[in-house]
Amino acid sequence: MENVIEFNHVHKSFRNFQLTDLSLTVKKGFISGFIGGNGAGKSTIIKLMMNLLQPDSGSISMFGLNYSEHEKEIKQRIGFVYDENVFYEQLTLAEMKRMIKPAYRNWDDDVFQHYVQTFELPLHQKFKTLSKGMSMKASLAIALSHHAELIIMDEPTSGLDPMIRRELLDILRQLIQNGEVTIIFSTHITTDLDHIADYITFIHQGEHMFTKTLYQIEEDYAIVKGGLELLDRETEQEFVAIRKSKHGFEALTANKSRVEQIFGDMVLLERASLEDIMFYTKKGGEQYA
Repeated sequence: MENVIEFNHVHKSFRNFQLTDLSLTVKKGFISGFIGGNGAGKSTIIKLMMNLLQPDSGSISMFGLNYSEHEKEIKQRIGFVYDENVFYEQLTLAEMKRMIKPAYRNWDDDVFQHYVQTFELPLHQKFKTLSKGMSMKASLAIALSHHAELIIMDEPTSGLDPMIRRELLDILRQLIQNGEVTIIFSTHITTDLDHIADYITFIHQGEHMFTKTLYQIEEDYAIVKGGLELLDRETEQEFVAIRKSKHGFEALTANKSRVEQIFGDMVLLERASLEDIMFYTKKGGEQYA
């Protein structure tokens, strides 16, 4: 299976944060959701993908190419959709199209008109008057109009009402049907990824915790509930983090089958949401109990 993006042992350091030995891949033709708390490193990774930042060490490959020799070619193949309006507020969509079109050799006016009609976008209304949902659709229309093979979206549904969010998610799912378009969807709203993501990449404190399918996550992770008498120094090591109360414990496991072998029917296993995984991973790092 072809990888659109490959990070190999990438390090990037700032004064108060660092990405550490980051190795990950993004597969062609799928939607990959990037999750992690504030400051986890998601935006830094996206900036590295866009060559807005360069790694201190390690290598990054985009479409099998490197930025040092192929920056223009790579960026021709990427569409970027940000959570804030990045267009000139005093301009209309028609005016922005005329500015942007010359930058892309594969710009397609027919595709642009198709998405203007599909998204019901006003061509002659200034961006400052558009709703956030309309601005997001305009960004997506422009990204798609130069036949971008990789769409990178940073918090695209933040601040959108539920109906517009669902509509956008449906559009994204349709886009990957031909297997040629790849979408990276970085978000805090993990429930959105339940609807559309094929793969989930979890970043925590600058580290790549995992990249798994939603099915794999459901197979591996679970919320475990049981009595305190089941816990000792050895059994507690089976969990990412544990919450204790006088009524018992609740914990996250990353190895559901092993917990089933150890505890059997003495514990209750429940599905772990992506939010649960993020929460307990953070608390485990804080020696939570």
